[in-house]
Amino acid sequence: MDTKLIFLDIDGTLTEPGSNTPPASALEAVRRARANGHKVVLCSGRSYGMLSPLLQYGFDGLAGSAGGYIEYNGELIYDCPMTPEQQNRVLSVFEESGIYRTVECKTGTYTDESFKEFLQENTQSGGNSELLHWREQLEQNLGIRPMAEYRGEPVYKLVFMCRKAEQLRRPRQLLESEFNFCIQDTDRFGIINGELINRKFDKGTAVRRLSGYLHIPLERTIAFGDSMNDLEMIETAGTGICMGNGSPALKKIADEVCPPVTEGGLYAAFLRHQLI
Repeated sequence: MDTKLIFLDIDGTLTEPGSNTPPASALEAVRRARANGHKVVLCSGRSYGMLSPLLQYGFDGLAGSAGGYIEYNGELIYDCPMTPEQQNRVLSVFEESGIYRTVECKTGTYTDESFKEFLQENTQSGGNSELLHWREQLEQNLGIRPMAEYRGEPVYKLVFMCRKAEQLRRPRQLLESEFNFCIQDTDRFGIINGELINRKFDKGTAVRRLSGYLHIPLERTIAFGDSMNDLEMIETAGTGICMGNGSPALKKIADEVCPPVTEGGLYAAFLRHQLI
């Protein structure tokens, strides 16, 4: 049997968003696939520190920070944080534009305290109240700490939220030549959210880098994702699969759609592709 290289997004794919506990069916699928000689790698926008609680379940490697940090069997394959000049410029321009920032370092993640204060001040809106609860849960589960505790560690990625697209005009002018603005659709809470990712990498380049390192042809790679920040990974892999709970836009691009994460989607897809 030809060895397959399998890439798994985490939030919304391996686990429910913000959770560190995969369904038992997903863990069984991963265990059996690896026992059959296939390689299973986490490929996530999460930083190393945010995804590390999942390593206890057994994976062959990881690509964190949307491809900015790659390990395989404990060996460092790729490491590309922002330069000190870039990170100072990025943090300053987003702050000056009134945009809420979450900075992701290798082992620590920090968020603007003012974002939570903003949500607390606007909890009369049912949507903002729900979003506040979601953010508090996310910060607790993923170990996100206040920006006041940030001490200048190298930054791999910045997650941003703002009210108006106009707030992104100046950051785009100053940063878009070096960074991709991966913007999710304005959600039901009326807040624009997205990720600032170095143009030197993305989840698609992570697929290429690791498949090249392992000498596994791209046509023998399979990628699972659920949102548009998985786009490059889904497009690059030999087979790109979107979860049933995923973005409608990604479903149109993926080669196929499997059942949702909460309905044994990974196990069903692993069976379909004879990985287990």
